[in-house]
Amino acid sequence: MHPEKGEERKSLKQRLALKRSLAKETLAEFLGTYIMVVLGCGSVAQAILSRGLFGGIVTINVGFAMAVVVAIYATAGISGGHINPAVSFALCVFGRMKWFKLPFYMGGQFLGAFAGAATLFGIYYDGLMSFAGGKLLITGENATAHIFATYPAPYLSVVNAFADEVVATMLLITVVFAIFDSRNMGVPKSLQPIVIGLLIVSIACSLGLNSGCAMNPARDLSPRLFTALAGWGFEVFTAGNNFWWIPVVGPLVGAVIGGLIYVLLIEIHHPDPDPDIKAEQSEDKPEKYELSVIM
Repeated sequence: MHPEKGEERKSLKQRLALKRSLAKETLAEFLGTYIMVVLGCGSVAQAILSRGLFGGIVTINVGFAMAVVVAIYATAGISGGHINPAVSFALCVFGRMKWFKLPFYMGGQFLGAFAGAATLFGIYYDGLMSFAGGKLLITGENATAHIFATYPAPYLSVVNAFADEVVATMLLITVVFAIFDSRNMGVPKSLQPIVIGLLIVSIACSLGLNSGCAMNPARDLSPRLFTALAGWGFEVFTAGNNFWWIPVVGPLVGAVIGGLIYVLLIEIHHPDPDPDIKAEQSEDKPEKYELSVIM
């Protein structure tokens, strides 16, 4: 007797499916961050390489935010769609995710961002080569390194740059905690990625002038490392008065401050719900670590 085709397909699926939830979550974070970088940095590439003909600051801000939205929709059901080490770190600090998961989440995020940068480089290789006569430049009117990572404005000091990243990420995490707080106004689960996208558009339109508001260590460091290896050189780490560490450390600090602000000013002041209502809500709510977000 030969097995039915349906049984063969089911057996193949069972063989391919990951058994450990942590492996699934790590793979989901890899994919989500990969999608975000390809589409988000792609919106920057399109604007720069067309010299403004096919995009500008509006398409970049909206394009990056929508990249976050679709990345969350693609992965939130498995890992929560964090796609940002600062988000995962804040969730661990405030007891919404177990600490042992953090290295796996961050590993998937950093690797996904690197792979996304490599993919985008391949897609726009001919455009990059023709943009400045084959030169891959970090500064000047023909610079292309800022397609992949953020760089400070010429006037920006180190202290101001660090404060900029801290405040932007602080606001991001404060509002993200509010979005997922069922005792606040609450946002329907299926619409949460959309609201996060609107939040990112708001922050980028308000605080993007100084250095582009990375708010995400993986989104900035991994593509920067790729550009160093792909031809721009390791000057990408010394440019802007050694700016590279600010989009890495600043968001981690800002994420903790943002979470603390929300917990101290809003969350702890909610009245305790009726025990019966609380039990009913807990059946429908996802695990605490299933908070999703960002650029």
